[in-house]
Amino acid sequence: MTADARVRWVVLLVRLPAEPSRHRVAVWRELRKVGALSLGQGVWAVPDVPVFADGLRRAVELTERAEGEAVVLEATGRSATDAARFQAMFTGARQADWAEFLADCGKYEAELDKEIRTAKFTLAELEEEEQSLERLRRWHRDLQARDVFGAPEATEATRRLKHCAGRYDDYAERVFQALHQA
Repeated sequence: MTADARVRWVVLLVRLPAEPSRHRVAVWRELRKVGALSLGQGVWAVPDVPVFADGLRRAVELTERAEGEAVVLEATGRSATDAARFQAMFTGARQADWAEFLADCGKYEAELDKEIRTAKFTLAELEEEEQSLERLRRWHRDLQARDVFGAPEATEATRRLKHCAGRYDDYAERVFQALHQA
């Protein structure tokens, strides 16, 4: 999506009973998972693009199952400035997501460094590192799908994920070398 285009938004208003709190938590988790922007208590927004449709539908279903109320509205900025501000708010949330992803890439690399430093070259450890890399890949795909305006950090995140994959390949080679030498 370009910054010039007037973006249409879906705004979701949610009211849930105070108890049990698990219903509010379930709806909150679903909306966070899909990448909805929280505008205040019970008010969420996403760009009106297909990638968000299933998550919004699930949030509405969870709300109704909990005997709450959900109202879905369509919106645009009243002016180009308002539209740009809203888009910037959404992109800011994606930037925070990418920053968290990049931090986890750093943790993954530090974990590989530790395993190499301590020469922990086992198949069990290799499988654990592979699962961690797959989790990063899934997370990257999810973030890419909902980063509809292209936050600047996305490029660095893609580069960093490739670096993590290369580091994993190097670690796997060391594990296999160690196993064949034993």
